[in-house]
Amino acid sequence: MLRTLLKTTCSQTLKSVSMSTSAAPTSRSHRPLLQDKVALVTASTEGIGFAIAQRLARDGAHVIVSSRKQQNVDRAVAELQKEGLSVRGIVCHVAKAEDRKRLVNTILDINVKSAALLVNVVVPEMVKRGGGSVVFVSSIAAYSPFQYLGPYNVSKTALLGLTKNYASELKPKGIRVNCLAPGLIKTNFSSILWKDEASENAAKNDMKIARLGEPHDCAGIVSFLCSPDADYITGETIVVAGGSPSRL
Repeated sequence: MLRTLLKTTCSQTLKSVSMSTSAAPTSRSHRPLLQDKVALVTASTEGIGFAIAQRLARDGAHVIVSSRKQQNVDRAVAELQKEGLSVRGIVCHVAKAEDRKRLVNTILDINVKSAALLVNVVVPEMVKRGGGSVVFVSSIAAYSPFQYLGPYNVSKTALLGLTKNYASELKPKGIRVNCLAPGLIKTNFSSILWKDEASENAAKNDMKIARLGEPHDCAGIVSFLCSPDADYITGETIVVAGGSPSRL
């Protein structure tokens, strides 16, 4: 899912957003946590990605949402703008070479190879701005693999290593890299696990949790990791899984 800050845009969109972020200086205590920040969130028109985009915008960031389909982007942008939030949208399919080539900034995609390539692309832009924050979105499956989902589990575990590697590599450039590992969150992606009461109860029992998570349970953590309050945190993975076991 980058999901995460941090996820996608093109140079023209980013430049126009950057120009719109200038404002009279105010004290940090009296301004939104992420004021004057630009949040680029891939796969962000529904579920966890949408909740993250919404929270970042509510915390003052200028947010760019993206998805593979124009209608999804338009719907998400319209919904967020109804709240008076600063949001723009762009169609982006990071699995397509032609789309990757036109990207200037991205943070995360569920495909590990694309995540690595795209982070390399965004670094120069972050350096120009004096630093930045990357948040990968992994999964509880990185610690406790889901049955029959081998490739998915492995890709999510790889993101833990990618987080550590980039945190070390990018620290001198003023760029922090952290990771979110959601547990069983109520989204369309996970609906097969909670489609009826019996399935939901079985999932809660297997994962040793009292309830299923909601997308907003993840959003606040991402906003925190992108904020000045987390300036001394890098290379870490935060599990948001309701107490589900999370050890390798």
